[in-house]
Amino acid sequence: MRIIAGEFRGRKLLPPAGDVTRPVTDRVKQSLFDILAPDIEGARVYDCFAGTGSMGLECLSRGAGHATFFEADRSAVDRLKKNIAAVGVSNRSTVVAGDLFRWFDSARPDFKIDLVFLDPPYRFLTERPAEVQRLAARIAERHLSPAGLVVFRHDARDALDLPPLAPADRREYGGMVLEFLRPVEAAPAQE
Repeated sequence: MRIIAGEFRGRKLLPPAGDVTRPVTDRVKQSLFDILAPDIEGARVYDCFAGTGSMGLECLSRGAGHATFFEADRSAVDRLKKNIAAVGVSNRSTVVAGDLFRWFDSARPDFKIDLVFLDPPYRFLTERPAEVQRLAARIAERHLSPAGLVVFRHDARDALDLPPLAPADRREYGGMVLEFLRPVEAAPAQE
């Protein structure tokens, strides 16, 4: 695992321990960030279910203003903090360790978020769909800027509508899907 572009290009990240997280391949990450490139400079980013922090750290490397990382698994939080320190972006990062569902139910931020990576464990789409939908609604209603973007990663065999977000784009990579979601009023009509 490494940062693929920007200020910290080539920096290696501590990999996940065991199968707690599912890292994105460099090829998929490159494709994703080619799409996101115009929206990253100065952006405020949420990396939900962050694992080792690969997505948020990639954004910081490419000029994002701040990234907040959400992770519940203790071993993943430890590696995440080490990766943040190794890259030297502690001053532009916040780590929220613990249950992000609970955090989002009560949090009221002072600023809006431009880009959100929503990457729940794949099983959550079948085991906890109502919680994932509630989480997406809290993000959209309380945290996301009107022109903000949510990148929702999930297994291609599963789908879950996340109102009040609407699809703006969808990319499939093998058995994985990246959905690009925007607030309903900002999403272009699908043809």
